[in-house]
Amino acid sequence: MTELELKATRFEVEDRVATVWLHRPHRHNAWTGRMHTELRSIMAGLEHRDDVRAVVITGSDRAFCVGGDSQALEGHVERGSYDTGVRPDAASPGGGDRLDADFAWQLGYRLPIIAAVNGACAGIGLALALFCDLRFVAAEAKLTTAAPKLGLPAEYGMTWMLPRLIGVTRANDLLLSGRVFTGAETAEWGLWNGVCEGGAATLAAARGWAAQLVRFAGPTAVATTKRQITADLLRHDPAASVTDSIVLMNDAMATAEYREGIAALVEKRAPDF
Repeated sequence: MTELELKATRFEVEDRVATVWLHRPHRHNAWTGRMHTELRSIMAGLEHRDDVRAVVITGSDRAFCVGGDSQALEGHVERGSYDTGVRPDAASPGGGDRLDADFAWQLGYRLPIIAAVNGACAGIGLALALFCDLRFVAAEAKLTTAAPKLGLPAEYGMTWMLPRLIGVTRANDLLLSGRVFTGAETAEWGLWNGVCEGGAATLAAARGWAAQLVRFAGPTAVATTKRQITADLLRHDPAASVTDSIVLMNDAMATAEYREGIAALVEKRAPDF
């Protein structure tokens, strides 16, 4: 994929943690095809960088993403169909086979993806957050699946992911009604890894988790474990999970990463991965 000029997103890498912003603050980071393409391009570029161990996705200013831009949605009315806006040559980071779809590719992405939901989050913005590996949210953030109130069915695989995160009963509440809920209201639902006071604290919490991962966890071990989690979500075979884990552990024990982990344990120090 050719390099894009970023107009709807931005990113930075610091201390082996990449932070990606949905960046249309004048529209509360409303989703467009341009944003979609840019995000995929950024994530594809970050996935195999040696200086990146985790990716945090957040929104500029006070919103995470308020869903599809209203002007773009009007265009869908005129066409009578949905246009993702993604260019034909857009990279599909991470995914393959059943994961080669938006936003399922996030499950197959090599690095952990952490959502910092710093403010309002609706529709496709919520789908993006749900397919992240971890989610931190501002207590006061207002969220909604949105689709029923637009006369639409559930979008972007939320019917697959949301019941797995919070159970069918609670997922039905949010998916069928499209009602507004808050981070604070859902703090005990299993949807969030942390509920924070304010957007700045939410981003700090997400980055803090990533920093701990960088400091203490082996990068190959993390990538392998993420693949195991996704595989087990898809196959529901505990015996295969055990068998595969034994093979993977045996392979890992021949690596420099394992030797450093054991040396650090014996010497009572932090590992240097």
